[in-house]
Formats: sequence, C-alpha cells, structure tokens
Amino acid sequence: MIKSELIERLAAENPHLTHKDVEKIVAVVFDCMTKALVEGGRVELRGFGAFSVRSRPERQGRNPRTGEAVHVPAKSVPFFKSGKELRERLNLSGDA
Repeated sequence: MIKSELIERLAAENPHLTHKDVEKIVAVVFDCMTKALVEGGRVELRGFGAFSVRSRPERQGRNPRTGEAVHVPAKSVPFFKSGKELRERLNLSGDA
C-alpha cells in the first residue's frame, strides 16, 4: 500500500471527512513521526510496532563496478521492530 492508497481508503471509510482533510491528517501524522525520529526519539504504535533510529559507523566499502575502496561516512538509519500483534496476525494468515 502506498500513501495515496492509504488516503483513499481512509476517505472511503470516513465519508464525513473530505479527501483534503484526510490528506492533511495523514501528512500531520507522518510529519510528527518524522520529527520525533529526527530528534532522536522513538515512535511506538501499540500492536503494530516501533520505529527508532540506529547509527551506522563509518566504514570502508567497495565500488562493485571497479572494486575500488570507497569511504562510507557514518549515518543514521530508521529501524522498525514489529509488534507482537502484527507478528501474530502475519503468521495466522500464512496458516489459513
């Protein structure tokens, strides 16, 4: 599912909200989540999972085309850990 599909589904399930209102709501939720992660925080959605930021140290990589050594700087990357309820629902769907 992509963002536009999420907006469409939410708008269809909530006819009292305009499509533009649903777009704003989704944008605000994503912006708040992003801001919390940028500030080094954690975003936890009970039953779904938790987003956090992990640091990757600098390292020496290789250019796959030339084999030349390349310096890869340290960086922060998003990390997602699924919640128990999500894992259980995913595993139930595989058994059916």
